Amino acid sequence: MTPPPLARAGYEDVDGEAAAHANRRWWDAEAEEYLREHGDFLGDADFCWSPEGLRESDARLLGDLTAARVLEVGCGAAQCSRWLVGHGVEVVATDAAPGMLAQAARLDDATGITVPVLVADARRLPLADAAFDVAFTAFGALPFVPDAVAVHREVARVLRPGGRWVFSVSHPVRWAFPDDPTRRGLTADRSYFDRTPYVERDSGGAPLYAEYHRTMGDH
Repeated sequence: MTPPPLARAGYEDVDGEAAAHANRRWWDAEAEEYLREHGDFLGDADFCWSPEGLRESDARLLGDLTAARVLEVGCGAAQCSRWLVGHGVEVVATDAAPGMLAQAARLDDATGITVPVLVADARRLPLADAAFDVAFTAFGALPFVPDAVAVHREVARVLRPGGRWVFSVSHPVRWAFPDDPTRRGLTADRSYFDRTPYVERDSGGAPLYAEYHRTMGDH
């Protein structure tokens, strides 16, 4: 379903559950267009940690995955998990947007590498306690939920004792600068410590999309 048109956008308080629902709907509707725009950069079966292009093949942030069971949270089209599966790792990938997982199925077909996926809110994972050795999210979940602590708590629940949780987000100082590729984007125009979310709304005031800022200290 196509969301209503954008009427206004800015930094303002928003109901958390309404915003979380809006984000699921936004990513569901935009999945195909997002992959069309960013698919070449992300690859079909590649593990990219960040907009700067850091790859797991170079960084090895997940560590030794021999005999490990791995969970991806906020997987999008599951490119990262697909890369892991291609290297013989047992993976389950989750995302809140069915449209994104439909794109994951399309890439499964294109690559011949199948990733087990689940539609799931990162704050309420339908998974057993202590079921995984490693969990990760590559800038796909934490910026889009109002309560990041709930995500950390859920991941801790599904990890086995001594398990590893690896997550990436855009550097928090980015929040202080306008999203503008011109010279204007090099001048900070808001406080790094202002945690008011960025919200897009329709003509009736309902949220269409929201993104949340946490400082380095928050993380």
